[in-house]
Amino acid sequence: MATDEHDSAGIKLPPPLYFASGLGLGLLLSHWFATPFGSVMWADLLGSALVVVSLLLGLSAAYALWRAGTTVRPDRPSSALVEAGPYRFTRNPLYVALTLLYLGVTLLAQSLWALLLLPVVLLIIQRNVIVREERYLERRFGADYDRYRAQVRRWL
Repeated sequence: MATDEHDSAGIKLPPPLYFASGLGLGLLLSHWFATPFGSVMWADLLGSALVVVSLLLGLSAAYALWRAGTTVRPDRPSSALVEAGPYRFTRNPLYVALTLLYLGVTLLAQSLWALLLLPVVLLIIQRNVIVREERYLERRFGADYDRYRAQVRRWL
């Protein structure tokens, strides 16, 4: 299916910016109002594991998009509906990866503030990014996207 170079989900800000903003604000608040939680050892181990898993998932999702010949950028037209790789299990593996990265850094930094801001970030991503992307993909790929959406969960 041919794509119009101006046709996209209409996402203005890069989604990683939402995650970085929430994390940055949380880390700043933790610097001003320290709120360490739990054992440093378990937080470091779990945080490190989450960072590694997030990187592997993100790279796998980006590779699946690249193999399909489409873009990772939601402000650009999608040229293919990707159902391979991690897209078999979640419609949003890149956002899952960013969430895991956010959680990993939060644990490594022992930032309760950042952890408390994560639901706000996810709500903003859900409303400002994912809903728009889903409307675009439904418009762009029609019944194929409807079938995919019925088979694969939005998150996990």
